Amino acid sequence: MRLEQLQAFIEVAQRRSVSRAAEALFVTQPTLTARLKGLEQELGSRLFIRSGRGMRLSDAGRAFLPYAERSLGAAAAGRRLLSELARGESGQLALGAAPAVSTYVLPRILTRFRRTHPKVQLAVRTGHSEEILDLVLQEQVQVGLGRALRHPQVEATPLYEDELVLVVDPDHAFAGEAIGTERMSDVQLILFDRTSSYHRLTNEFFRGAGAVPRGVMELDNIDAAKKMVEQGLGVALLPHTAVAGELEAGTLVAARLADAPELKREIVVFRRRDAGTATGALDSFLNCLSDLRPGLQSAAHRSPLQA
Repeated sequence: MRLEQLQAFIEVAQRRSVSRAAEALFVTQPTLTARLKGLEQELGSRLFIRSGRGMRLSDAGRAFLPYAERSLGAAAAGRRLLSELARGESGQLALGAAPAVSTYVLPRILTRFRRTHPKVQLAVRTGHSEEILDLVLQEQVQVGLGRALRHPQVEATPLYEDELVLVVDPDHAFAGEAIGTERMSDVQLILFDRTSSYHRLTNEFFRGAGAVPRGVMELDNIDAAKKMVEQGLGVALLPHTAVAGELEAGTLVAARLADAPELKREIVVFRRRDAGTATGALDSFLNCLSDLRPGLQSAAHRSPLQA
């Protein structure tokens, strides 16, 4: 059975008149009558009792009416859903993000996105940037956020550059000071997550500066490293996005490295090159990232290292 047959049946049932139903549906009476006859033939039942006073539902017609109405309602709901999907107002969005991004940046992005796209179902997976790249390649997520990595099958669009900040507790001798890299040999260094790119950047910095810290404490996450620094147990080079709140609150203080280059890494958006043009919720999310990019860059690079 076709939707136009169900529409004809419901309209006649409501109006009890073929002529009025045909007028409401903008079709001719013969066309509408043909639709009703086709439906009755398909169902093998008379749906109306025809009389001089109009069209009256038969017992079969009354039994069939709620099913016809539900069918049309489901079709209308399906059309609305497809329209919402096309506009990016609903659907599903699977994202992947590296730990520092998922903890300190992604919540802000998703809060902004959720305000304008409340019907989109979000799924987030986390892992190191190499793992996020692999999730994108395996199409387990539609888009990934992590440090810049190269792969021939993946397009990486710059999102922001995150700068590493040397942070100390407020009572530390380095607090608010401009220090030379040679003084870094006097510190107890706090590192986090041996497999992260920040760990590698920190080690490269110390090797380049020829400084050997008097002690090293290795932890498994950024939050643990921040707590150790806050308690005066050492110093750490941490992403600015991860310590912006503590710097503003004064629980951590930045020290300026007078003779050191900027330490930063690029955060990018991963997508498969063969994924095609983004549509629906994904297109809306990418547009949201584009709108937020200047603010993310400002927040990630507002570092006292260059003060």
